[in-house]
Amino acid sequence: MAAHRFVTTAQMEAFHFTEHASQTSAARVCRRVLERLRRERLLSTLERRVGGIRAGSASYVWHVDVVGDRLLRDIEPRARRRRYEPSLHFLQHTLAVVDAHLILVRLSHRSKIDVVRVETEPACHRRYSGLGGGTITLKPDLFALTVTGEFEDSWFVEVDLGTESVPRLVAKCHEYEAYRRSGVEQDASGVFPVVVWTVETKRRREALLAAIVKDAGLRSDLFRVIAPNELSALVNGGAP
Repeated sequence: MAAHRFVTTAQMEAFHFTEHASQTSAARVCRRVLERLRRERLLSTLERRVGGIRAGSASYVWHVDVVGDRLLRDIEPRARRRRYEPSLHFLQHTLAVVDAHLILVRLSHRSKIDVVRVETEPACHRRYSGLGGGTITLKPDLFALTVTGEFEDSWFVEVDLGTESVPRLVAKCHEYEAYRRSGVEQDASGVFPVVVWTVETKRRREALLAAIVKDAGLRSDLFRVIAPNELSALVNGGAP
């Protein structure tokens, strides 16, 4: 829960309640545990729901409450979490990033791939010095390190929901290129991760890919533009 600001009931179940005899049993236990954590002020829910009120407790979106925040700050010093109702766009993007994280978790459970590490924001942020000497921060949505047999692959993941223009996405690609040229990541790990864009519509995927290939300032082999449901197959196949 602490890795993401907001998580739905279904996502909590998928992360933590996978060892039950049936999905019905898992859902029942998950809801019972979440309600107990809410009573103890470890977790709370937003006023906004996913799927509407008719979806019942499955529609809740959870976040760390005051007691949970205090416990997390005792473990690792950090700023106090401010309670607020996020915008619909921010919430949708956050939950889509959680879904991408879940794809990696499920892949690790059912295949020979070992997902060694998944970093969420802000742990996945990368800082480096720009041309003027100032500090620049690259902000991926996720970073993942996976191992298949003797091969290790690393990935930066960007989740696009179609709310920004394609030129803005290309500008973000240039941020990755600038970070690659800094050499910071390569000095730390020996390689530069593949940058994966998950994009919902075919037309938008084609437009982004065409823009990347056309841009002389970008290395097109650094980027993959895929549908969200293709992330598992991409990671499973490795990064050629």
